[in-house]
Amino acid sequence: MSYTKLAPALRAGSDICLTRAVVSCRLRSTVASPRTKPSSESQEQQVDATCSVLKKAAAQVDHISQTENAWSKSKVFIDFENTKEAYKSKETSELLRSLLVFRLCTFDFLVDKNKELINLSRKVLGKRLFEQLMKMTFYGQFVAGEDQEAIKPLVRRNRAFGVGSVLDYGVEEDLTQEEAEKKEMESCVSEAEKESHGVDHREKKYKAHRRFGDRRGGVISARTYFYADEAKCDQHMETFLKCIEASGGSSEDGFSAIKLTALGRPQFLLQFSEVLVKWRRVFHLLAADQGKAGLSALDIKLEMKQLQESLAKLGLGAKDETQNWFTGEDLGMSGTVDLLDWNSLIDSRTKISNLLVVPNLETGQLEPLLSKFTDEEEMQMKRMLQRMDVLAKKALQHGVRLMVDAEQTYFQPAISRLTLEMQRKFNKEKPIIFNTYQCYLREAYDNVSLDVELSRREGWYFGAKLVRGAYMDQERSRAAEIGYADPINPNYEATNQMYHRCLDYVLEEIKHHRKANVMVASHNENTVKFTLQRMNEFGIHPSENKVYFGQLLGMCDQISFPLGQAGYPVYKYVPYGPMSEVLPYLSRRAQENRGIMKGSQRERLLLWTELQRRLLSGEIFYKPVY
Repeated sequence: MSYTKLAPALRAGSDICLTRAVVSCRLRSTVASPRTKPSSESQEQQVDATCSVLKKAAAQVDHISQTENAWSKSKVFIDFENTKEAYKSKETSELLRSLLVFRLCTFDFLVDKNKELINLSRKVLGKRLFEQLMKMTFYGQFVAGEDQEAIKPLVRRNRAFGVGSVLDYGVEEDLTQEEAEKKEMESCVSEAEKESHGVDHREKKYKAHRRFGDRRGGVISARTYFYADEAKCDQHMETFLKCIEASGGSSEDGFSAIKLTALGRPQFLLQFSEVLVKWRRVFHLLAADQGKAGLSALDIKLEMKQLQESLAKLGLGAKDETQNWFTGEDLGMSGTVDLLDWNSLIDSRTKISNLLVVPNLETGQLEPLLSKFTDEEEMQMKRMLQRMDVLAKKALQHGVRLMVDAEQTYFQPAISRLTLEMQRKFNKEKPIIFNTYQCYLREAYDNVSLDVELSRREGWYFGAKLVRGAYMDQERSRAAEIGYADPINPNYEATNQMYHRCLDYVLEEIKHHRKANVMVASHNENTVKFTLQRMNEFGIHPSENKVYFGQLLGMCDQISFPLGQAGYPVYKYVPYGPMSEVLPYLSRRAQENRGIMKGSQRERLLLWTELQRRLLSGEIFYKPVY
């Protein structure tokens, strides 16, 4: 298949699988906002580790309130060290539990051997005593309850103190490493790959490798799903549907979280990711030919005449043929082609297996990524997209916002593109679908800025959750061992700067258009203060519900509750599920807290301070009133 047949082939209307909201015209940005670089002083402040900053002065935040004609300032102080306010929703026994759990997380032996110790405790204590012990410690600290009914008291209490919930069913299969590796290899290798015996044009990053088949390794704070069969994916969908219903029933502005690897065979995510990356690589090759290498993705604009000459030079199509690739709404009025125009060639209204074609620069041909797809593989791809559609419609019906969690970089391009298609369809009137951006990735800013620009052109609501990332150790090890470029920023300081740069871009978009929305999912107190400062400068009032804050249940209450009580939209990620099935989640939570608690004593110090205050003031038996 030649490049000259590219547009009609990809725009064929058969088997619509990636539903796309088509708009009548594509508008270019009318506001070129300067992207302010943080000062050297603010950059130094950003380097502080998560929850590690201890300052004596309270953080002063200027609220902006809107009158009928203008914004008027009213100063509000948020003191992240006021322990009475931070822990007013907690009984004293809960403070003692937090201190105990955080302290235990600092002992390497206990954390490294936590699975063995859990199994031993279960045998020695028996099921009943073991579960009671867990509810008094790790389970009680990090998990809200066993089912949707059991979590309601905690969700209501948090809401009474200004903190909402992102419900997350935290159950995982308790597989051995061998079982996980076997499932991964079976679900990520297609029939065509099995027949080719390794002779194909696939890139090694986007192929399954048994050494990294257990995707739980080197991962903290993220659930991991392994494909079993289509019936299991349907079970996961039903679980997510119940979670959405629970979110809608517990609050008027709830969130629910999903993972795409739970909804289908990951083979498709690997393949589609490779296709998207290869198309993007061709674009950057053409940009380099025009002397525009090194620019940010959104700043690269290819001159149409030169682009046609380059394509002809490469043997990819004559000028009179390639000029039809970008016409009307795709090219706009500028006479240039940017990455968003280029991406539009991979159209959503196409049979899925027809999407999985890649450019071969040596032959000037479009070639299928795989030699063939079985009917069952085609149906598995469709079913994944159908499950996504069912969940999005359910979220819209119940007024719940749906967060699509980020995953490994070899899955993420496909996850982001599929999430974007959902946003195009469901975010027309309000933000329902939120994509997750991992700011420890070198390409995070390009990804955020491109998606914001696309939402602006097409007129839908942009929704983002910004995180630092959960797969760093695994990603680095995999890249080094398999032999491809490390996708992670070089150090923590660079990740902090990337996070603030992405956040600043979205906040400026909110300032100018009021159609973007962002969740600042961070335990870093400096990041929270930076956000509050920029909200003040841009005139973004918390009551607009454009900027949300998010922390994990059982961590950093000294940030969450003061924000909530000051009127800012703030949420706890609330996992729930039967104790026996959330133990893998608890195991990683212990590992995550080890790093945080070793690097900082701040949270423990604040907990001790509040205990002493209650003891000296005669409030040791304090009960929250709400």
